[in-house]
Amino acid sequence: MSQNPPEPDPTPLLPAPAPTGLPSRPNGQSSLAPSAPAALDDDARRRLSQASPDSTRRAYRGDLRRFLAWAAARGHLPEPPVDGPDTAAYAAFAALATAVGPTMPLLLTNYTAHLAEAGRAPATIDRALAAILVAHQAAGLPKPSTAPARQVLRGYRRQRAAAGARPHKAAPVTIDALRAMVATLDAATLAGRRDQTILVLGFALGARRSELADLDLADLTEVDAGLEVVIRVSKTDRDSAGRVTVLPYGTHPATCPVRVARTWRTTLADLGITTGPLLRAVDRHGHLAGTPGAAGPRTTGALTGQGVALVVRRTALAAGLDPAAAWSGHSLRRGFATATYAAGADPLRIARHAGWRDGSATLLGYIEDVDRWKTNPLTGVGL
Repeated sequence: MSQNPPEPDPTPLLPAPAPTGLPSRPNGQSSLAPSAPAALDDDARRRLSQASPDSTRRAYRGDLRRFLAWAAARGHLPEPPVDGPDTAAYAAFAALATAVGPTMPLLLTNYTAHLAEAGRAPATIDRALAAILVAHQAAGLPKPSTAPARQVLRGYRRQRAAAGARPHKAAPVTIDALRAMVATLDAATLAGRRDQTILVLGFALGARRSELADLDLADLTEVDAGLEVVIRVSKTDRDSAGRVTVLPYGTHPATCPVRVARTWRTTLADLGITTGPLLRAVDRHGHLAGTPGAAGPRTTGALTGQGVALVVRRTALAAGLDPAAAWSGHSLRRGFATATYAAGADPLRIARHAGWRDGSATLLGYIEDVDRWKTNPLTGVGL
């Protein structure tokens, strides 16, 4: 699936404390500000490092390490940083950026061409450039121009388009597909009931896979009209204000989010689980993580976003859906958008329900997928 790269954020790559640049007295205190801190406290650094989602930090760190390994192979670094503490990579990057100085745009252009020759997706290259800019900012270095690199990337996109490559988008789960996927599950098993909860809640919430995986039992409240679900952390909710999404009763019991969630919570309660993650791992013997007999340590075993994606793809293939389509965790979210808009829902309500920004280009693209047929200019012209 092709997505926009995450916005550059200086917190994922926080380097070791840098000198203040102020003149110092013999006792180490600044002559300009004797009481000013020379560096961030450990607690401040730790909290800054937690300001971005784990997935963003992991992606940027991986991008940075790959860039440094490439630079080392070309002789720009004595050797690539060893696997281990991130501080090694930060220090290597700071040394490289300082050494190449004003020629960094040239280096970034060469690296972009290298990634293009390797056949990397344009979105992957975009994110790699963002990670390198973030590393500059985190190290207190001026951001280099990426204009030449982006010219290379623009040409690469054009080349791929001319060759027939199309953006890799998640296939949308339609209502019919959702029912077919749920029908493949064995509701008599823990795994079957959990997977039904993943599919139905994921679609009804229009949730990102990370939002679904992060749900806690306390986040769900059943009311007379249906189900209230608190999404505590979201990609577009930078201040973590949270949002409450309400789910009305459905007309089909197997895909009714209220009934399905109720059944799953009752199942957990019968196992003595009334707090903690809503969605949990199930081992190959059918035991729920954290319960007697489950393989591995007795932890909550919260399901990951990758686990959500695996459930979607597995059930899509089991239901006989197109095996060549890109079935992923995002398929539920995209399917929610297209199905609700096709049914007449207001785009603003769709966005607010599922946590898209107002005017989201991604959501507008999904709506266009419906409109190009629903309001096609050729309809009714008499061809």
